[in-house]
Amino acid sequence: MNYGHYIHGEWIKSEETLSVYNKYTGEEFAKVGKGTREVVTEAVTNAFETFHSIKLTPWQRYEILMRAAEIFKERKEELALIIVREVGKVLKDARAEIDRGIQTFIASAEEAKRISGEGIPLNQAGVDNKMAFSIRVPVGVIGAITPFNFPFNLTAHKLGPAIAAGNSIVLKPAEMTPIIACKMAEILTEAGLPAGYLNVVNGFGQETGQHLLEDERIAMYTFTGSPGVGRHIKSVTGIRKVTLELGNNSPNIVHRDAPDIEKAAELCVTRGYVNAGQACISVQRVYVHRDILDRFMDKAVQVAQSLNVGNPEDPTMDVGPMISEKEAKRAEQWIQEAVEQGAKIIVGGKRTGAILEPTILTGVTPEMKVVCQEVFAPVISIIPFDDIEDAFRQANDTRFGLQVGLFTSDITLAMRAAHSLEFGGVIINDVSTWRADVMPYGGIKDSGIGKEGPHHAVQEMTDEKIVVISL
Repeated sequence: MNYGHYIHGEWIKSEETLSVYNKYTGEEFAKVGKGTREVVTEAVTNAFETFHSIKLTPWQRYEILMRAAEIFKERKEELALIIVREVGKVLKDARAEIDRGIQTFIASAEEAKRISGEGIPLNQAGVDNKMAFSIRVPVGVIGAITPFNFPFNLTAHKLGPAIAAGNSIVLKPAEMTPIIACKMAEILTEAGLPAGYLNVVNGFGQETGQHLLEDERIAMYTFTGSPGVGRHIKSVTGIRKVTLELGNNSPNIVHRDAPDIEKAAELCVTRGYVNAGQACISVQRVYVHRDILDRFMDKAVQVAQSLNVGNPEDPTMDVGPMISEKEAKRAEQWIQEAVEQGAKIIVGGKRTGAILEPTILTGVTPEMKVVCQEVFAPVISIIPFDDIEDAFRQANDTRFGLQVGLFTSDITLAMRAAHSLEFGGVIINDVSTWRADVMPYGGIKDSGIGKEGPHHAVQEMTDEKIVVISL
């Protein structure tokens, strides 16, 4: 496969190319273009002109997104296999990602028919014979920059709402996993999206992505990735709109009154290793009440040791490689550094190429990288606590604030946690990794600004205008 850049419904060849590798075998299986400033300018120009010259009705947007969802469903196996190869995600998880992405497009299609303003009461002294209401209008051209870890569903969370809201888009997918985004562009065109409504520029973030940030015709940016890049985007884009979905070092608290301790342990372990732990809401820090620690540990170790690790194309595998050997080595170094500082490896810890064994650590301390930073690898740390207020304090002791999980049978404690835990999402009796694609999703602190989820993303991707009429 060889893709350049997708501009006005056609693939444009690129003088320079980047290789895309199979993350398990290390073999090249595709090439994409390396976008220059000229390519990015052409893509933005086309998206800008398309937005101003071709207007889609809400019903047309709905039909296009629904047709695209049907085509994605028909080509599910083909698309899942692309994810397996370019991400290293195991086949069952790749199929699940396609299923979720389809639902994201369907939800976005429904939102296209629901965009509305509201009546505004003007009931104050000196305001007579006037009525007011608001309308919502698309912002214009949206610059979308997507990550490597969920390249179908997280791209769907940007494209679906942007199209539903009536915007045009210039998409820059992650250079390590761009092929699924290229396929999505082709399928959306096949579904009836007019040429120019979605343009794709490939390349490195620091080059192609930077060119995208510097084009002032882009009205809004939507980005999922690291806090460092998110901070850079916000500093460059000035007063233009941005939605930033950034990192986390997700805490999960298992209190002594958890309704099912073994189930909690199973969820914490398995959700910590989905996509080799490369998800911003992967379970990372697990705080377990000391009264139930032995039961929890026994089950956690049993589950971790039962997982199948290897070739992601094998449908029996549970964990595949990380995105690169470099990242696997980095995580391995963090584990070894923790061990040198007093931590103990209970399960795993070994690396073969890009595959890092699912790992459980104990004896960790708050200053260790595996605790205080985002590990983004199949590594979880189990930390005992005696007092629930101390568990809340430790969970909050982070610059991140995306999602947190709490297992308890006490409704009063659950409600107190909702107010006390400093995160954008508080998940009761499930893990931090739980997400429904229709819910508002976003963090606080260094975990980002703005909300995803089709309804909420459409609100972000439209401007509200006030209309006042003198009667």
